[in-house]
Amino acid sequence: MKVVVSIKRVVDHNIRVRPKADGSDVDTANLKMSINPFDEHAVEEAVRLKEAGVVSEVVAVTIGHAQHQDVLRHALAMGADRAILIDGDADLSSRATAKVLLAIAQREQPDLFLLGKQAIDADAAETGQMLAALWNVGQGTFASRIVINGGKALVTREVDGGQETVELALPAVVTADLRLNEPRYLKLPNLMQAKKKPLETLSLAELGVDTSSHLQLVKVEEPPARAPGIKVASVQELVEKLRHDARISL
Repeated sequence: MKVVVSIKRVVDHNIRVRPKADGSDVDTANLKMSINPFDEHAVEEAVRLKEAGVVSEVVAVTIGHAQHQDVLRHALAMGADRAILIDGDADLSSRATAKVLLAIAQREQPDLFLLGKQAIDADAAETGQMLAALWNVGQGTFASRIVINGGKALVTREVDGGQETVELALPAVVTADLRLNEPRYLKLPNLMQAKKKPLETLSLAELGVDTSSHLQLVKVEEPPARAPGIKVASVQELVEKLRHDARISL
């Protein structure tokens, strides 16, 4: 059984980003980059399935340029067997990303395609769903538990007000929630071994994927600052403030 895990290189989650002075995009110059946290949970789950004897091969894939190899090496150090770098623009739309991942799915023919439920930069939470639709397979989103049994996947997923368990015939697409597991701490020997594992580079031209988008980034800006709160001396004063200042009908 083969698992492909899609990962993305994003600004480290501990760093607060700011827009560029001209508002054209987020300023990422000289910022620490790392693997998207949700994708790291997806890699961890794939490696755990391999350690349990359910999976025979774990393949990590990302879209970007040479500097994006660092997140692939991170996945290899976690336990992935090999990695694929799709050499191209990393800032693709969700649909374009799903089309690239579809080409990888058709090339690798995995039994399970794992990815994080969302990337912490775009926060779209839609690539996995789009991939499943394009690939015409079942999907289990926001997964907090995955059990593989007899050619099927039982996926417990987070929904409003509780949890839901769905059964998917393989191949399938599953997106990982943070509750799925706790990613392992990487030790130096694992990082050194990752350098010896195969890392293949493919171009978008080789995959024959059109990544043009109908979306255009117009402007990036910080949310407006909130006005400071005030203290009131009585309930009556609070009611008056709500009625006249906030214009709330009571």
